[in-house]
Amino acid sequence: MFDVEKVRAEFPILHQEVYGKPLVYLDNAATTQKPQSVIDAVRHYYERDNANVHRGVHALSERATASYEAARDKIRELLNATSRREIIFTRGATEAINLVASSWGMTNIGAGDEVLVSEMEHHSDIVPWQMLCERVGATLKVLPINDAGELCMDQLDSLLGERTRLVGIVHLSNALGTINPVKTIIEKAHAVGAKVLLDGAQALAHLHVDVQALDCDFYVTSAHKMYGPTGIGMLYAKEALLDAMPPYQGGGDMITMVTFEKTQYNDLPYKFEAGTPNIAGAIGFGAAVDWLKKTGIDAASAHENDLLAYATEKAKAFDGLRIIGAARDKASVLSFTIKGVHPHDLGTILDREGVAIRAGHHCAMPVMQHFHVPATARASFAAYNTRGEVDALFAALTKAQELFA
Repeated sequence: MFDVEKVRAEFPILHQEVYGKPLVYLDNAATTQKPQSVIDAVRHYYERDNANVHRGVHALSERATASYEAARDKIRELLNATSRREIIFTRGATEAINLVASSWGMTNIGAGDEVLVSEMEHHSDIVPWQMLCERVGATLKVLPINDAGELCMDQLDSLLGERTRLVGIVHLSNALGTINPVKTIIEKAHAVGAKVLLDGAQALAHLHVDVQALDCDFYVTSAHKMYGPTGIGMLYAKEALLDAMPPYQGGGDMITMVTFEKTQYNDLPYKFEAGTPNIAGAIGFGAAVDWLKKTGIDAASAHENDLLAYATEKAKAFDGLRIIGAARDKASVLSFTIKGVHPHDLGTILDREGVAIRAGHHCAMPVMQHFHVPATARASFAAYNTRGEVDALFAALTKAQELFA
């Protein structure tokens, strides 16, 4: 049995009131809260081990380096990557995608080539490819979605071709909750010689991900959406691709030898980690992976799916509420509008009831354009949420609706 109260007890931020009401935190797709074990790991580093990594020969540096590299090993194991050399620490999923676009993209995509993304992508998996296409004269193509918020897979074959160099697809949509058939997409893309980047920023907190089984070329995520710190994320890429890619940034730690005539770059993964990294963030990231494994992704996911099903049934019965995104394969996200109430007003009113949701375009403006809405309200669930909090959400929505009646 999944003990949600035991899980909640591990998150100190949840035990507070907002405007005199118990906090109901339902903005997990934007960022998850942090368990005490993650907070303690970051604090321990700053209190006991604060030193730079890879450079020092003193005890603090050696301890910091060991913890930093242990975090890389934990992430490698979580993803089932072949080698720790395939795990690159970044500032987050956004920087990881930009790294691929700038390094692999500038080397492998040229005039007349094509990049394929989907209509449901986060801006982070649209804008870097737009920028690259503008620089090199390539074309950005778009796989559309249907009104259920699912990819139009029947159009995929016609959009893939001999000029397709890369396919960028979100694994789990932050705006719709859709879980995409990424294994099929990867197989079809590889059949025409294209590489595939999966945006897993939402997925890793809710789904098992095996990069070898998927056979994706690149996978990115951010720690803060999987119970870890902000400002840290990672890029997984196949080692052969990383070996062939030029460095993304120059500086310390990404070199083995520097003269004014020539620089020799460091081995993987350090070739892509210029400068002093976010050491505390990486250590916290590793602690978040430990917490996920201890809690059990399967058990947490089943609990979240129960909450989503419960909330969806209440939403269907709520007068004037329109659900945005009704994919058959879906997780953690309920996006909606209410007739006569702007989502931003909903967010403000719910906040006064202690209920934290997200209102806006969720960095997915093309999704809003598809559904002809300026924005949506979004409730998103994590392992520590409860059915009682879903009830509180709909009680607050009723109050908001009454105010605008």
